[in-house]
Formats: sequence, C-alpha cells, structure tokens
Amino acid sequence: MDVSMAAPTGLIQDVSTALSAARLGNEVGMQMLSKTLETQDAMGASMIRMMENSVNPAVGGNFDMSV
Repeated sequence: MDVSMAAPTGLIQDVSTALSAARLGNEVGMQMLSKTLETQDAMGASMIRMMENSVNPAVGGNFDMSV
C-alpha cells in the first residue's frame, strides 16, 4: 500500500488564496472601523463645542419688571 503524504499543489494554492482574501477583508474592515471612530470623535467634539458656545451666562441674569 502506497500512501503519499504530499498535499496536491492546487489545494495549497486555493487555501493560500482564501487566506489572503480573508486577511485583506479583515484589514479593510479594520480601516473602515478606524475611520468611523475618527468621524464619531470629531462629531462628538463638535457637539461639545456647540453646547459650550450656546451657554450665555448673561442671559436671564437681569430682568425688568413693572406692575
């Protein structure tokens, strides 16, 4: 009985291609996630700035009342 332990070259190439595609997909996903987080950070910072600018301590401090 002759049992060969060598894997067919086509199978190795198919697995290698599949792993490369999966790696590329993971890298693209991570870059998109990173960009999304940067955008969310910028939007949060803008929201904080808008809220800080909307506060005017002089408004409502003095009022005139006549009866």
